[in-house]
Amino acid sequence: FRSRGLRIFGPTRAAAQLESSKAFAKDFMQRHGIPTARYAVFDDAGPAHAYVDRYGAPIVGKADGLAAGKGVVVATTAQEAHDAIDYMLSDNAGVAHNAGRAQVVIEEFMAGEEASFIVVADGRHALALATSQDHKRIGDGDTGPNTGGMGAYSPAPVVTPTVHARVMREVIKPTIDGMAADGHPFSGFLYAGLMIDGQGKARVVEFNARLGDPEAQVLLMRLKSDLLDLLMAATDTHGSGVRDIELQWDRRSALGVVMAASGYPSKVRQGDLIEGLPADSEDTHVFHAGTQRREDGEFFTHGGRVLTVTALGDPLRAAQQRAYQALESIRFDGMQLRRDIGHRALRAR
Repeated sequence: FRSRGLRIFGPTRAAAQLESSKAFAKDFMQRHGIPTARYAVFDDAGPAHAYVDRYGAPIVGKADGLAAGKGVVVATTAQEAHDAIDYMLSDNAGVAHNAGRAQVVIEEFMAGEEASFIVVADGRHALALATSQDHKRIGDGDTGPNTGGMGAYSPAPVVTPTVHARVMREVIKPTIDGMAADGHPFSGFLYAGLMIDGQGKARVVEFNARLGDPEAQVLLMRLKSDLLDLLMAATDTHGSGVRDIELQWDRRSALGVVMAASGYPSKVRQGDLIEGLPADSEDTHVFHAGTQRREDGEFFTHGGRVLTVTALGDPLRAAQQRAYQALESIRFDGMQLRRDIGHRALRAR
C-alpha cells in the first residue's frame, strides 16, 4: 500500500513484533531503557528450570508467540512454573512457537495494579487515548486462570495525571523513537499493558499492536470524535500526523462485561443458543465476538468470549449497574461472566 502512495492504518509485520514476539519486545525495551520486569529467554527447558530454581515464585512464564490471550502463566509456586515451562516448550503445545522455534520468556513477578495505556501512532508521534483497565482472570476477585479479558472500564483512576505524563515520557516516546531508530517506524494502535506500583512507577507488562479487547469496546463507547478523522490523520505521512489532534470524550464512564462460553479459557464448547438478543438501549451496546447467526436469525455461541455488554454511566457505579442490568436478559447454556467488573476503581473511590 505505502509503496503505491495509499493510506493503510496499522503497523508493518516488522513493527508488530512488539506484540508477536515477547522476546523481541523484551530485548527492545532493554536496549532503549524502557522500564519492564527482569527476564530471560529460553528455548531449552533445562536452563529455564534452573532460572526458576534460582529466583523462586511467584514468577511469570510467557509463550514467545501469539497465543490468543492464553500464553501467560502467573505461577504462584515453583512447581506451577516448572509445569508451564514443560508445556510451553513441548512439541505439541503449539503456543510458544514463533518463526519455527519454541521459546519461553521467564520474568519476575510485578506487584501493583494493571492498566491499559493505548495510543495512536503515526510513526513519529503518539496521541494517547482515554485510559482503561481490564480484568484478565476468569473469576471474581481476580481468581482462576488468565484470559484474553473478562471485562473493562474507562477511565482508569490508577492512571493519574502524574502517572500519565510519566508513561508518555518513559514508555511511549522511547518506544516510538526507538522503533523509528531501529528502522521499523510504528504506526497504528499501540497498546502498552502497564503494572503501576504504589509509588506511581509504571513498568511494561506487554505490548499489543492493536486496540485491546475488551478495552476497545469501552473506549469506543466514550469516543465522541470521528474515528475516521483520527485514522486519516495517523496515515497522513506528509503532514503533522496525530501531533495536533485533540480528541473529545464522553465525560461519563464506560464499563463492559464479557459473557464467555462454557469451558473458556480452556476447551470451549460451541453451538449453544443465545437468547435475549438484542439488548441494546440508548446508553448500552452489546458487542458481538464469538457468535454465529444462522439462517433462521437465531444466534449461537461460536468462540470463547461471546459477547461484551457495555454501558455508559456517571459515576462508574451507574455504568456498572446499567451493564449488568442489560445482560440479565441474555442467556445461553454454560455462560461464564464476572460479577465484579470495575471493583478496583470502585474500591479506590
